[in-house]
Amino acid sequence: MPTVAEHLIDQFYTQGVKRIYGVPGDSLNGLTDALRENGQIEWVHHRHEEGAAFAAAAEAEITGELTVCVGSCGPGNLHLINGLYDAQRSRVPVLAIAAQIPTEEIGSNYFQETHPVEIFRGCSVYAEQVSDAKQLPRMLRIAMREAIEKRGVAVLVISGDVALSQMDRVLTQEIIKTNPRVVPNEVELERAAQLLQSSAKVTILAGAGTAGAHAEVMELADKLAAPIVHSMRGKEHIEYENPFDVGMTGLLGFASGFRAIDECEVLLMLGTDFPYQQFYPQNASIIQVDVRGEQLGRRTKVDVPLVGTVKDTAAALAAVLPRQKKRKHLDDALAHYAKTRIKLDELATPSKGKAAIHPQYLARLIDQAADPDAIFTADVGSPVIWAARYVAMTEQRRLLGSFNHGSMANALCHALGAQAIDRNRQVIAFAGDGGLAMMLGELLTATQNKLPIKIVVFNNSSLNFVELEMKAAGFVTYATDLENPDFGAVANAAGLKGYRVEDSNLLEATVAEFLAFDGPALLDVVTDRQEMSMPPSIKVEQAKGFALYAIRTVLSGRGDELFDLAKTNWRQMF
Repeated sequence: MPTVAEHLIDQFYTQGVKRIYGVPGDSLNGLTDALRENGQIEWVHHRHEEGAAFAAAAEAEITGELTVCVGSCGPGNLHLINGLYDAQRSRVPVLAIAAQIPTEEIGSNYFQETHPVEIFRGCSVYAEQVSDAKQLPRMLRIAMREAIEKRGVAVLVISGDVALSQMDRVLTQEIIKTNPRVVPNEVELERAAQLLQSSAKVTILAGAGTAGAHAEVMELADKLAAPIVHSMRGKEHIEYENPFDVGMTGLLGFASGFRAIDECEVLLMLGTDFPYQQFYPQNASIIQVDVRGEQLGRRTKVDVPLVGTVKDTAAALAAVLPRQKKRKHLDDALAHYAKTRIKLDELATPSKGKAAIHPQYLARLIDQAADPDAIFTADVGSPVIWAARYVAMTEQRRLLGSFNHGSMANALCHALGAQAIDRNRQVIAFAGDGGLAMMLGELLTATQNKLPIKIVVFNNSSLNFVELEMKAAGFVTYATDLENPDFGAVANAAGLKGYRVEDSNLLEATVAEFLAFDGPALLDVVTDRQEMSMPPSIKVEQAKGFALYAIRTVLSGRGDELFDLAKTNWRQMF
C-alpha cells in the first residue's frame, strides 16, 4: 500500500510536474523520500522558501502549467507566503504543499504551530487541510483543478504523520486543462461596435489578457486606426512587431502612452487590470473586455462592459467593423512616440569622464547583447523602469516581474524558476541592490542546482525608487542609504562568476563577456544614484513636492545632493 506522500508524487508525475521547489524539513520527510524513490521529478533545493515560491510562480507563468512548491511546518511554510501572493495576483497555477505539525498536537500551541489554512486563505483560490489519508486523492484532484482552471494558488496542508500514513492504491489521472472560447452576445458586440465606429480617436490599452491574441489585436487596431498603449504585464505579449505601439503609461511609462490615452474619445481596454485611476481619461467613453466579469469597472467607469477572452472578442469586433479612414489620431500618436523614443534613447549613453554609469545605458547594452529568446526578470523599483523602457520584446522573449504584488527581491528568485525549465535558454535578472541583498542566499541556489542565470545589479547604494517617491512628496530622503559590498566579489565567493564595473568605457566589453560566461554570473554595476525616472505627466502636487523637497534639502544642509540631482538630470530637460 502506498503512503499519502507517495500518492502525491505519483499524481504530480502523472500531471507532468517536472520539478518541485522548496526547503526540506522533518515534517516533509515523507514527501522528500517519496520524491527520492520516484526519481523522475527534480528537487530544486532553495535556501529560502520565499525564493522557492517565486521560482514556482515563474515556471507557471512561462509554461502555463501547474507547478509545485513546498514548505515544512510553521516558519517553513510561512516563508512561502510572499511568493504565493505574487503567484495569486499574477494569476498563475501553483500548488503549495504546506506541512503541518503532528495531527495529535494541533490546537495545543505545540512547537512551530501555526494555522496555515487561515494564513493562506487570502492568497489562494483553494486552501484546505488533509486530516485523513482517505481524503487525499479527491482533495488533491480538487486542489489541482482549482489552481489550473482559476489560474491561481491552491494550498494543501498535510501533517507529517498523515503524509507517512498508508492509503488504498488509487489510479492517478491527469487533470486536463480546458481552453474555452468566451465571446459576448450579439447585442453587446453591436453596442461596442457602434461606439467604436462612431469615433476616429480610439486608443487601445492592452494588458496581460492579450497573451496569445497578438494577431487579433493587430487586426482590430488596424480597423480602428487605434494606437496601442500597453501595461507592464502586457508588454511581452503586445509590444513586438506592433506598428501601432506607442509605449506605456502609468508610473513606469512615458509621455506618448499617457498622451494617446488622455486625448482619445474612446478607450478600449483589452485584458488589463491597470490599477492607477489617475492615468485613465477623464472624458472618454470606455469599453472593457475581460474574461472575468468581476473585473469590469473595477478601476474606472465603463460604458460598455464585455465578458470574453481577448482573442475571440477582438476577432469578433474586427469582423464587423469597417476600416477607419480617418487615421490622424493614430498618426499623431505614432509621431509623438517616435519623438519620445528618441529622447529616451538619448539618455542611454555612456557617462562622461569618471561619472557614475547611467542605468539607461546599462539596460540598453544588456538588451542589445541578449539573445532574441532571452527571459528577463526585473525587481520592483528602478530596475523595472529600465526594463520597461529599454528591453525590446520579440515574439520569443519573456519579461517577468512582481508587477501586481509589487514585492522586492523577486528578480533573482523568478530567474531561478525560469532557468530551471531550460538550462540552455538565456535568463537575465535586472536586480536592484536592495532587492538582491534581501534574498542574497538564493545565489547559492543557482550554484547548487547548476542554474546558469545572469544577474545584473543596478547598484546605486540606495532604495532608489523609495527616494524618488519621497522627493515627489516633498520629503528629504531619509533611511534609504545602502552600504553595499562589492557584489561581484560576493558572487565569486558564492561560486558564481562575479564582475564589477564603475567606468562606462569598460561596460560594453564586460557585458559581452558576462553574458557569454558558461554558468551562473553576476554583473555589479555602480549606477548614478541621482538618475530620475520622470513620470509621463507631472502633476501639480508632484511639482509642489519637488519644490518642497528642494527647500527642505537646502535647509537641512544637504544642498550638495540637490546639485548632484540637477547635474545628473539636466540632460532630461531638453
